[in-house]
Amino acid sequence: MLAHTIAGAPLSWWIGFHVVVLLLVLADAVLPVSSSDRRKTNLALVSSLLIALMALAFAFWLNARQGRQPALEFISGYVVETSLSIDNLFVFLLLFRSFGLGHRDQRRALLWGVGGAILLRALCIAVGITLLARLSWMEFFFGALLLVAALRLLREDPSHADASPSWLRRLQSRSSSLFWVILAVELTDLLFAVDSIPAVLALSHNPFVVYTSNIAAILGLRSLYFVLAGLLDRLRFLHYGLAVLLLFVGGKMLLSRWISISVSASLGILAVILLVTAIASMMLPAAPSSRH
Repeated sequence: MLAHTIAGAPLSWWIGFHVVVLLLVLADAVLPVSSSDRRKTNLALVSSLLIALMALAFAFWLNARQGRQPALEFISGYVVETSLSIDNLFVFLLLFRSFGLGHRDQRRALLWGVGGAILLRALCIAVGITLLARLSWMEFFFGALLLVAALRLLREDPSHADASPSWLRRLQSRSSSLFWVILAVELTDLLFAVDSIPAVLALSHNPFVVYTSNIAAILGLRSLYFVLAGLLDRLRFLHYGLAVLLLFVGGKMLLSRWISISVSASLGILAVILLVTAIASMMLPAAPSSRH
């Protein structure tokens, strides 16, 4: 039974991966909340590094079991999804500030958000891969979708000062219950999935690789939020870097029938884009009208 193959991978691989995911989510849920801000940041940093190391170990395991190509596709998908998730963190930061949530409630909201995001991403990935397999023109549609997302980022106000949408303001006026915050987190993740999943599908059509890279990045999102919460205001050029990233993967998908770019070359280009963005954000002085 466990030798049965589902979506390009043995059933035992799917079961094993979800067991690890469940254990990580449960461990996250039972960890005590520290009263020290410094200890909170340190614990979040350790958790982020641990998940990143586990993702790297998983890539090495894929390399041993399926070869270099799936392993590189997994790393590329993980890098893209994590990078796009950082922009998602800006919205979470605004969301939690708007609702006036403390650290404990932020942690609970993100934990529930991770659980819901796993289910939503699984559904979106299954739909995306099915459409790509049955409708050849969907590759052009997804590529165009990424280009539109890139242009939207380029036109976006870097201050994110007007990032609070009308539906969020209606939720705020309706109730301060944590339920509405979790609902807003889930809706935000669903909106970001419209950009991030086609971006990963531009790098790989392997269902197991696309799904695991997405979920690995989502698992690190909660701890990454608490690591970067104090640094988000300094990442001034993040939206430009992400726009270039989306332009690249969107163009790669649109031109894939005529121009072939290897996964290793794609990974190198992604790394350069993110490195230049980070260096520019840290080295250039902050504008007078920084984020609040």
